[in-house]
Amino acid sequence: MIAVIGDIHGCFYTLEKLYKKIVKKYKNISVYTVGDLVDRGNFSFEVVNFIIENNIKFTPGNHDYMFYHFFRDPESVFAKSWMFNGNEATLLSYESNGDAIFRHIDHIKSQPLYYDLDECFISHAGISYHYAKILNENIENNVNILSDYIYADHATDKGVLWTRDPLLDIGKIQVVGHTKHQKITYDEDSHSVYIDTGACVGNRLSAVIVDANNIVDTIDEKTHLDDIF
Repeated sequence: MIAVIGDIHGCFYTLEKLYKKIVKKYKNISVYTVGDLVDRGNFSFEVVNFIIENNIKFTPGNHDYMFYHFFRDPESVFAKSWMFNGNEATLLSYESNGDAIFRHIDHIKSQPLYYDLDECFISHAGISYHYAKILNENIENNVNILSDYIYADHATDKGVLWTRDPLLDIGKIQVVGHTKHQKITYDEDSHSVYIDTGACVGNRLSAVIVDANNIVDTIDEKTHLDDIF
């Protein structure tokens, strides 16, 4: 059994409250998040610090990769895109914590683009249905054959950081963020659950509890206004 938290986007106080709810109800549970730790909310530094200190596993989101590339590869498309995707709040949150930037971005880059677990498959945006058209093999219950594509295509609009395509049924539940929904939303056709519930726009931060390929519980926390105003 694991917990998976949706897109946090700098909403530290909301994250802190949600995390406490999760570990109070499910002691010693492993906690994951689908990424987009930074940008838009006011406390990106505090969020990344909290993630590291509490050993929360995550798959980086497109915003996390833009943050990384801005400092490590400033001529890249990722870096240039960050200018138009809410980087101001992140830069402001690191203004007094500049010594942590490189430690944080290197931690982000060290994380895997997906987790293929017994409980579920976790990535930021999901496995696009696009891959059904280019693979001859049946990938159900054999997601490993997609690994090379996932890493080769991560910067494209079909990749696990960016896609908004319908997702592919891979034979186990996909837990993803990236595409906002008002509430946790299950897509039966792709066997996917979308857990970005718009914390950074004043809605809520949500988590699912997953056991043996089933969502057994959901926990959420209304966005704390200090995080976004």
